[in-house]
Amino acid sequence: MHIEKILRPGASVYFVGIKGTGVCALAELMYHSGMKVSGSDTGEVFYTDSILRELGIPYYESFDAAHIRDDFDIVIHSAAYSAETNPELAEARRRSLPVVKYPEALGAWSAAFDSTGIAGVHGKTTTAAISGALMKGAGVPAQILAGSAVTNFNGRSTLTLGNRYFIAETCEYRKHFLAFHPAHIILSAVESDHQDFFPTYESIRDAFIEYCRLLPPGGELIYCADDPGAAEVARIIGKENRGIQLIPYGFTASGDYRIDSYRVENERAKFRVACFPEEFAICVPGRHEALNAAAALALTFILVKKEGGWNEERRRRVKKALEEFRGSKRRSEIIGEAGGIIFMDDYAHHPTAIKTTLEGLKDFYPERRLVVSFMSHTYSRTAALLDDFALSLAAKRSADVLFLHKIYASAREQYKGGVTGRSLYEKVKELRSPDFVSEDSGSVSIYYIDEPIDALETIKKILKPGDLFITLGAGNNWTLGLELFNFYKSRGAGGQK
Repeated sequence: MHIEKILRPGASVYFVGIKGTGVCALAELMYHSGMKVSGSDTGEVFYTDSILRELGIPYYESFDAAHIRDDFDIVIHSAAYSAETNPELAEARRRSLPVVKYPEALGAWSAAFDSTGIAGVHGKTTTAAISGALMKGAGVPAQILAGSAVTNFNGRSTLTLGNRYFIAETCEYRKHFLAFHPAHIILSAVESDHQDFFPTYESIRDAFIEYCRLLPPGGELIYCADDPGAAEVARIIGKENRGIQLIPYGFTASGDYRIDSYRVENERAKFRVACFPEEFAICVPGRHEALNAAAALALTFILVKKEGGWNEERRRRVKKALEEFRGSKRRSEIIGEAGGIIFMDDYAHHPTAIKTTLEGLKDFYPERRLVVSFMSHTYSRTAALLDDFALSLAAKRSADVLFLHKIYASAREQYKGGVTGRSLYEKVKELRSPDFVSEDSGSVSIYYIDEPIDALETIKKILKPGDLFITLGAGNNWTLGLELFNFYKSRGAGGQK
């Protein structure tokens, strides 16, 4: 099937699972290109509902075979659905309509542009979001697709600046990114993850190698020199002599995108990159965000060279765009401040991301006590990385007060082992320094409460002005943070979004 020939202006495209972040973003890009877009999803309300309504894209809030019509040119569906379980996909196949998964459709879309795939176990969403902000500042005619709503994209996950370049977050799970057509790749991090599909580090590393081999001769692999896995992938690709340019970035990198200095001042990170004369500033916490910014700067530099090159005005606008970047949904997202307490939410669900996120918050807010709710996601990941999770949460520069909960299960895995959320709690207690004590002693600073929302009253008794409360993980404990913020805001304590 030649999907590229189907995806043309005027084509009728139906999306199953249209409220999903990536699917909605692709639907929006196709809508703006002149296609007739419609779709379906569940009745649950998502932030994408308002985007679809604003665009006037019609969609059903149910799945029914009667929704499928013969005049659809193609049916695109979220990877969460299949013809075996979804009546619309079954009907589309019965009618012999072209049916493709979202990653395949995204890949077909990328084939029409000079495309960049942003990949890695961590940092994909923020790097894509920063890239979009910098492309806008530099005046590069690109389309950007991030994996979450981005403040600088007016709360959407897409930004359309033109039709010459396409920059997209690409996912390693089940090797979905192999459908993409990259001319450039940013590789942020490679380490063990998605253990239900990649049982070993070598298996996930080899998937990233396979992805990088899609680059054409002369294509650029922009990789994080500070990350051992990303650096290993780059070395292997370099030894294959495919004509791919290797461009390192980071604190230990050589060359143009080495980060020469980093400091935190007045809740801003200030850093220098070797090939730029100016000092940059970014208002999101963590050295890892400086790394994401350096990757985005490298890509911007490459594409700007194709668009007339750098000048003083472009440099000024790119510097300003980075300083005005305010992050994306569930990535160090500030929910609000009330009662003198900052409420935040972050998607960090891997030990490395947890460690860098908490360290970044400690640097940005050194005077605030850090109260953390963490909910681990998937039994397979928790079991495989149990010790690493415990080390990241038990570190000196992590939580001052920690709440742990049950594991947020995934429908895609069948786990028969014995690891639970309490297993992680016991591990953290074993590792934590003596000043971090358990609920068995008189001074409590680590708690295990199975359901996140059941921790509400206990946390209310603990929080005080000057604290920072953050929910971490890919589970549903974010609702706990929202409930707490709304409680303190309702008390007239100066809540602000």
